[in-house]
Amino acid sequence: MLRLFGAVILIGALLTTSGCKSGQKSVKNKKHHTEQTVKIDTDKIRGNAKQKAIVEEAMTWIGVPYAYAKSDRQEGTDCSGMVLRVYLDVFDVKLPRNSAKQAEFCKKIGKGDVKPGDLVFFATGSDPDKISHVGIMIDDVNFVHASTKKGVVVSRIDTPYYIRTFRQFGRVPGIY
Repeated sequence: MLRLFGAVILIGALLTTSGCKSGQKSVKNKKHHTEQTVKIDTDKIRGNAKQKAIVEEAMTWIGVPYAYAKSDRQEGTDCSGMVLRVYLDVFDVKLPRNSAKQAEFCKKIGKGDVKPGDLVFFATGSDPDKISHVGIMIDDVNFVHASTKKGVVVSRIDTPYYIRTFRQFGRVPGIY
């Protein structure tokens, strides 16, 4: 009976974990979150050449599996690792390694100023004020990020989960 109870608790914890972990502890969310993959036609992305280059590179990561503390297409990646590699590969700009430090590094911008290639930050962990997840905006609604369950996917920022956990938008300095 104790073993069954432990298995039920473990399954429940796995089902409620989402986002990119900034630590190795499991993160329990109050509401179950189902990741959705959104299809994007990159030919319709509005923006200048630099913005499109970031989005196009980020889209090449779709399907890469999630792997904590990695940033490799073959071995897998976490959210901040993917963002770090995209900016490094496209512009040779090295961002900090974790999402909270990336948020500090970026210039904070308002929703009305968001452009393709800007970053979006969330607090998906137990501390609602601590940034623990990052993605790259494709347009004003869709973003690319590394989901712990599905790997790198495109999601919509206007879903209840992301509305609740959203903390800020950021722009990498000196890019555009």
